[in-house]
Amino acid sequence: MSVLAVRDLAKSFGGVQALAGVSFEVAAGKMQAMIGPNGAGKTTCFNLLDGQLRLDAGRVYLAGTDITGLPTRRIWRLGVGRTFQIAGVFASMTVAENVQTVLLSHRRRLAAFWPRVADLYRDEALDLLAQVGMAEQAERSCGVLAYGDVKRVELAMALAHSPRLLLMDEPTAGMAPGERMALMSLVAGLARAREMAVLFTEHDMDAVFAHADRILVLDRGRLIADGSPAEVRTDARVRAVYLGSDAVAEAG
Repeated sequence: MSVLAVRDLAKSFGGVQALAGVSFEVAAGKMQAMIGPNGAGKTTCFNLLDGQLRLDAGRVYLAGTDITGLPTRRIWRLGVGRTFQIAGVFASMTVAENVQTVLLSHRRRLAAFWPRVADLYRDEALDLLAQVGMAEQAERSCGVLAYGDVKRVELAMALAHSPRLLLMDEPTAGMAPGERMALMSLVAGLARAREMAVLFTEHDMDAVFAHADRILVLDRGRLIADGSPAEVRTDARVRAVYLGSDAVAEAG
């Protein structure tokens, strides 16, 4: 079943067309990568999907519901989560408090600032942290964590409202090679267990070809390939504009 369906998405900035008639779907429980050169339109696409930008044309459907043009907050509440290239956590708060804050927001209880607030949804926060391997660091400040651990905390925060679709913009940016593979394996397992669709951008081709069930390739705002890793690996257009023959051979 398609959790996300995008139809003829288009966006221009002045005379520059960032996206031109892009259509694709993402299925439940699947990892789908979106790759392409810098300036291909990947982040613009993400910003359209979660309502940060207003599209010029096209429609976006979440589990059959038209979410085109809805504000970011509404799209989030309907079940679209997101992580960013630069992890967005509260450095002065503990790991557990970061996750609890999202849970409070989801339950519309951010105004509940009284002495007991530290206890609200703590068990749920710890459960989410356990799922990403961070429960033992629950009381540490996010400001002292290694960057790979910060990324795991951000993932737990993104999972706090049980998203049907998770958008991940370069999830392994700034991480060591071993950390990258571990994080993407974790996300793939969570996607299957939760029947959650995951759409991610990534420049590490090893991570893409190891974990993506399907790959979309953008070039200058246009979708030039949409297929399995094996199909994309041998696509002549992809090799010409992005991967190159050497990169394709290494990825194989």
